[in-house]
Amino acid sequence: MPITIRDIALALGAEAEGDLSLEVLRASEPQSAGPQDLALAMDPRYADGIAKGQAQAAMLWPGADWRGMGLKAAIFAPRGRLAMSGLTRMLDPGPDIAPGIHPMTVIDATARLGVGASVGPFVTIGANVEIGPNARIASHVSIAEGARIGADALILQGARIGARVKIGDRFICQPGAVIGVDGFSFVTPEKSGVEEVRETLGARAEIKAQSWTRIHSLGAVSIGNDVEIGGNCAIDRGTIRDTVIGDGTKLDNLVHIGHNVQIGRDCLLCGQVGIAGSARIGDRVVMAGQCGVSDNIFVGNDVVAGGATKIFTNAPAGRVLLGSPAVKMETHVEIQKALRRLPRLAARVAALEEGQAVPPDSE
Repeated sequence: MPITIRDIALALGAEAEGDLSLEVLRASEPQSAGPQDLALAMDPRYADGIAKGQAQAAMLWPGADWRGMGLKAAIFAPRGRLAMSGLTRMLDPGPDIAPGIHPMTVIDATARLGVGASVGPFVTIGANVEIGPNARIASHVSIAEGARIGADALILQGARIGARVKIGDRFICQPGAVIGVDGFSFVTPEKSGVEEVRETLGARAEIKAQSWTRIHSLGAVSIGNDVEIGGNCAIDRGTIRDTVIGDGTKLDNLVHIGHNVQIGRDCLLCGQVGIAGSARIGDRVVMAGQCGVSDNIFVGNDVVAGGATKIFTNAPAGRVLLGSPAVKMETHVEIQKALRRLPRLAARVAALEEGQAVPPDSE
């Protein structure tokens, strides 16, 4: 449905000028915007795109000369990405899940669904499951016995929620996520080569044949309020106690959380992050794509780890990390500068060994 510039500005708490009754249908990049689109140019770098498109209204940075851009109306966003959050929420129709319970689904007689629940086709809900009011569950989801899910959940196609998993309110689960799989825990009857290597940091005794015996997972997964789980994530149940994810934490696609892991509040874990078993992650930790955390270590509150960082030892609160193994970001930058100088340094050393004159290094 069309929405006016006035309504958008009021919803965002933003200032607006021009014809506030102008209606828009969509948001668009400036150069591809049509007459019914709201062009998004919250940074002066994108201003040139306005002239290439056909937008009549735009969301701009404060103080922008919207009249000079040929626009009829403008909304001013001091913090562009925050405004994007509110705008996209207004314009997103959400998944098309029909109200009520689809006839082609299987719900155990002992399961309890709250008022206003919508359940799509080919969903399976097991014994003694409890789901709060206004849940929306898309097709091909399975929720195993004893699981408890709070109010206003959105669980999308093909997600799998295991037995006894506990999830808070306003949960969002993207397609294909699996929550509550068995932990990857195995042991050998005698000390394994892996145990020897961990103890000796590399030395091996006589190598012997070994076989692996499963350690079963008796715990489950506990997830707080306002948590989002990305597509094809895998979250292991705990061995004895639950794996825990705190309120407000967001997991990107393809994140793996090992058994017994504890993750604090408001963390942000980007794509392909892997957290090994029994690691503890504090509050407000941010890990960029492909970060890894070793088992049984602690990452303190407010740590920020750059892409592909590998954390093998405890990380103090507030530390900014980069590299493998992880070091302070400024240290990593100096290491990389030194590495780039190594070929020239090697050439200088070779020349010195041959008794040649060597010019000073420009760096």
